[in-house]
Amino acid sequence: MTTVDLTAGWTLRATAGDLPAPVHAAVVPATVPGDAHTALLAAGLIPDPYVDANEAGLAWVHGTDWEYRRALRLDPTGEDEHVDLVLDGLDTVADVRLGDETILTSRNMHRSYRVDVRRFADGAERDLVVGLGSATAWSDAASERLGARPSAYPNTFNAIRKMACSYGWDWGPDLRTAGIWRPVRVERWRVARLERVRPFVRVADLAPDGATGAGRIEVHVDVQRSALTDAGPLVLDVALDLPGSGPAGSGSAGSGSATAVPGGGRAPRARVEVPAGATSAVVTLDVPDVPVWWPVGYGAQPLVGVEVTLSTPDGAALDGAVLDRWERRVGFRTVRLDTTPDEHGTPFVLHVNERPVFVRGANWIPDDHLVTRLTRDRLARRLDQAVDGNLNLLRVWGGGTYESEDFYDLADERGLLVWQDFLLACAAYSEDDELWAEIEAEARENVARLVPHPSLVVWNGGNENVWGHEDWGWKERLGGLTWGEGYARDLLPRVVAEVDPTRPYTDNSPYSPGRPDLHPNDPDHGTHHQWEVWNRVDYRAYRDEVPRFCSEFGFQGPPTWRTLTDAVHAVDGGPLADAPDPTADPVWLVHQKADDGNGKLDRGMAPHLGVPARFEDWHWAAQLNQARAVAHALDHYRSWWPRTAGAIVWQLNDCWPVTSWSAVDSAERPKPLWYAMRRAFAPRALAVVERDGSPHVAVVNDHDEPWRGALSMRLERLDGMDPARGTVAVSVPPRSVLLVAVPATLARPADPTDAVLVVDLGPERVVHTFVEDVHLRLDPHAAEVRAERCAGGYRVHVRARSLVRDVAVLADRLAPDAVADDALLSLPAGSTATITVTTAAELDPAALTAAPVLRSANDLRAVPQRAGVRGLEAAAAR
Repeated sequence: MTTVDLTAGWTLRATAGDLPAPVHAAVVPATVPGDAHTALLAAGLIPDPYVDANEAGLAWVHGTDWEYRRALRLDPTGEDEHVDLVLDGLDTVADVRLGDETILTSRNMHRSYRVDVRRFADGAERDLVVGLGSATAWSDAASERLGARPSAYPNTFNAIRKMACSYGWDWGPDLRTAGIWRPVRVERWRVARLERVRPFVRVADLAPDGATGAGRIEVHVDVQRSALTDAGPLVLDVALDLPGSGPAGSGSAGSGSATAVPGGGRAPRARVEVPAGATSAVVTLDVPDVPVWWPVGYGAQPLVGVEVTLSTPDGAALDGAVLDRWERRVGFRTVRLDTTPDEHGTPFVLHVNERPVFVRGANWIPDDHLVTRLTRDRLARRLDQAVDGNLNLLRVWGGGTYESEDFYDLADERGLLVWQDFLLACAAYSEDDELWAEIEAEARENVARLVPHPSLVVWNGGNENVWGHEDWGWKERLGGLTWGEGYARDLLPRVVAEVDPTRPYTDNSPYSPGRPDLHPNDPDHGTHHQWEVWNRVDYRAYRDEVPRFCSEFGFQGPPTWRTLTDAVHAVDGGPLADAPDPTADPVWLVHQKADDGNGKLDRGMAPHLGVPARFEDWHWAAQLNQARAVAHALDHYRSWWPRTAGAIVWQLNDCWPVTSWSAVDSAERPKPLWYAMRRAFAPRALAVVERDGSPHVAVVNDHDEPWRGALSMRLERLDGMDPARGTVAVSVPPRSVLLVAVPATLARPADPTDAVLVVDLGPERVVHTFVEDVHLRLDPHAAEVRAERCAGGYRVHVRARSLVRDVAVLADRLAPDAVADDALLSLPAGSTATITVTTAAELDPAALTAAPVLRSANDLRAVPQRAGVRGLEAAAAR
């Protein structure tokens, strides 16, 4: 097979719509993969849609039709040669012409296409044209034709197979892209080609240390045969490239006959003959002592190369020419979900290699709304932030995309588990033949595509669709219309069972497995989404329930100061902080998409930190409260392992500059939440939680070794005086949690407003106060701080004269590249800490030692508060 890349040489022009004059006449160079927004932005014809209120000014794009064009000459073929045009992704309403002939019509962003263009291989130059119609016009018409279905937003994203959040979300812009979003190429081949390869792996009989086991790989191969040649026998060779030496495997086959080929130690091989006329085969290799792939924190992540070659019998020598070749990497591991009912309800426990895993996760959205700008390097940085934040799983949410091979490859390498939603989110979906066929086609393609990746451990039938049907008033609006139940409970589980039976499937998130009579968001059964917190009640309510697995929960906070001020200015063009009321400014509100988002932020802060009047103080308090809220939930969920088997925070990342639930903002800067999440998700962690009305210390040991030592507890005044102490010897088995009651003498201070409980076990510490900060007698000037230059940046040394809560260095305020290695440190009286700031910039060390760069919860006690705070506190308390 030969391949010609077609990503260069394209132009773009608008062909219909209510267009600005400069765009109406423009023909601009277009990058492929790319979209209309990125092409126009590169040409200087539109402003950056992520800055200020430019999003609204680009709404004309929603109704515009576009045309991509480039010249294509296909050299003449041999009499037995196939010539295919392969388009990996078209966004979305696409008609493809070659010369004067339409060769493809597509209405699905989530599929690839292969078109026979052999008849055009005559050496003549023709125009290859991809016409892209308005997705808005098409989905509106489809909704009317199929019958309008309800969704979380007043648009028709659920009537078209396009990234749902293209139409906007409560954290994302409404830009409705159009483009050629994945590569285009020409492939020429003879006799046969590899149409689909699915390597199924399993491992058993693990060694005591879990490093090796008895591996088996079944390589399921589908072959497309040429219609131009005789359908004679073919030969498949499968070779493995192990990361270490080992004996050659033995081969067998599900069809045809297999012969084991000596592998020289590093490359176990097998060969099978595909009989004349047959189009599929299974090649099986048993690999003793194969290295085992583990999630991060459980072991290593060895990856094994798999090479499949297709040839004819007379060219089947291993060093000879082949018809086609397929290469990927796999990891030998097994995965299953345990949902066997127990005394508490229905668990949802992920097992990898038969070991139960507490899922420390975050939800993943597209990392740039303009998804064609995403690079492998950017994805690597984000996944590194996930691992560095002590995550072991990312859930790819159903309103985005099936991510690129780069994403899953990077996850494989890092041991970062992936939960993959099918792309149905927050809506009812028609089950008519037209949409059903498209969803089935995209599901079959993407399930097969992702089979090799050991990181992928769960397929999920969609996000909040079953819950929405139950609780969001859809039943009355739908009448007798279908709403998507057939996808969740019939089509998608069948596709997974047929195409990739090695992975578990769950109907939806949230979902109560095995019990159609149960509410889908019942916390005692399966997966649970907790959105009463944030929307209606104070974050202390997280501890009112013990979910079996919380797959969505979160709290909002603004992006870092640098990201915010680079992208968002006041409506008059000046700095946002100088606006009369920054959070009511029209431009700010463009970047705050949540319903009553500012009100919820204020009501959420009031009973804990107060609501500062100055914007700079408000910004810090909102970020801190976000971090506190999520950490409060994580401490609770982890303390209930194994009854609670996982927590997936909404959300890791952002797709543009916005106030949202993310831990990392769109400029890749970690928010305070990221540091809090890292601490709460640490393999070994301490937390003070309540059981039976009294405080307990949860000693969480998500590690393969026992955690032993002296658990020290100290109750003292905020200034460190009058300490009372207790010590308990603890031994916490691997992957378990121990609850230690706080002695009564330490659990009930005489004056809770001037008391702190300090708990230590080895290097781990938790600092617990008995009342909220608004009632705590924190000294605003408790920290002694100095900063000094060091290699690569600066060190900030902090000493606490009395309790300092949640000290942070917001270094991005001084330099765009500046980042602190730690944040939200709580220091009892007399203790010290050092925060290292990495930057290439020259900074004034004194600027690192005071507000607005150096912040803590303490300094919020000395700032002006907004009027009406007491009313907000009372409302939150109710």
